[in-house]
Amino acid sequence: MNAGPRQRFVVLGDSGPFIVHNCTQAVARDCLAEAILRLDAAGYDIAFHVHDEVVIDAHPNTDPEKVAAIMSAPIGWAPDLPLAADAFEAEYYRKD
Repeated sequence: MNAGPRQRFVVLGDSGPFIVHNCTQAVARDCLAEAILRLDAAGYDIAFHVHDEVVIDAHPNTDPEKVAAIMSAPIGWAPDLPLAADAFEAEYYRKD
């Protein structure tokens, strides 16, 4: 149940209702963490991440579509969660 404009929700638990704050952001963070681990395991040099972006210090022959595919792959604990990612090359960090 929506509990107001601050993105807080009331959830019915075993002992009664309780407020959950920013539950969507928490799941998004966990999805990003999974993608970062997969990118690292695939050998990509992660420079940093900002919100929902991962910045990779890549070789010129790196295929952005492969990076997007790794980030979009299903997650074991949420296999039906629809995920999508875009990737692009740039000489300097920029917001897409």
